[in-house]
Amino acid sequence: MKRAMSAACILLVAALGGRAGMAQTPQAPAPAPVREDYPQRAPADPAVIERGKALYVANCAFCHGQDARGGNNGGPNLLRSQLVLSDQRGELIATVVQNGRPGTAMVPINLSSAQIADIAEFIHSFRVGGYDISRETPQSIVVGDARAGERVFQSRCATCHSISGDLKGIAAKFGDARELQQAWLMPSAAGAASRAMTVSVTLRSGQKVEGRLLRIDDFIVTLALADGTQRTFARDGDAPKVEIHDPLQPHRDLLPKYSDDEIHDVTAFLVTLR
Repeated sequence: MKRAMSAACILLVAALGGRAGMAQTPQAPAPAPVREDYPQRAPADPAVIERGKALYVANCAFCHGQDARGGNNGGPNLLRSQLVLSDQRGELIATVVQNGRPGTAMVPINLSSAQIADIAEFIHSFRVGGYDISRETPQSIVVGDARAGERVFQSRCATCHSISGDLKGIAAKFGDARELQQAWLMPSAAGAASRAMTVSVTLRSGQKVEGRLLRIDDFIVTLALADGTQRTFARDGDAPKVEIHDPLQPHRDLLPKYSDDEIHDVTAFLVTLR
């Protein structure tokens, strides 16, 4: 009986590709799988990357941004594009570049396959992680021209803000320039009653109710009155008349109008206000 069991065990080990003498040898852990959605590529010729960079800046950066992560004019992030991730040496990118995409802002660009291959090498040279975790963050975002930023401030911001009034010492109120930049680009309404969105509801009777907006959709509008109580009104088309007052609307309207350079310049100017 024992001999029969031993023979069976030997056959089982052999079937699994093992050997009796190696049964107690620990197996090395399997290597972690390599992510295929963000392929790691071998370094390209620096001269090719430089050629590709020059072509990219001249033909692509306007829409897709200097770092290929999307630009001010609606171009998508190329580093997250499945087509770009699957591309090897420009063969997939060339189809889109040379033919465009009908119905979109992507128009045909007159570039040769060799030129597009150089652009592809430049784009592929960016280090990318699953969620851009490997993006190299600059030591400082203050790279603009403060004087130019002051001119932009005077033309676009000075009608509502003053460097000797509400913005006096603004740079000292933030931990770093990145926080300051976010604050002036799109101030948060959180924790600031003066920035809260308010609403006026005019009933059919002519009575007007005003308060801080809590919720609005196609069916109801809810607001908080000055005494803290809440009121909800049913909506039926344009009745009652609802008027929303957003103190941050001027900032929202300006956001799409700023160029990258203007954003950097205004930030460089504001960090001097201590």
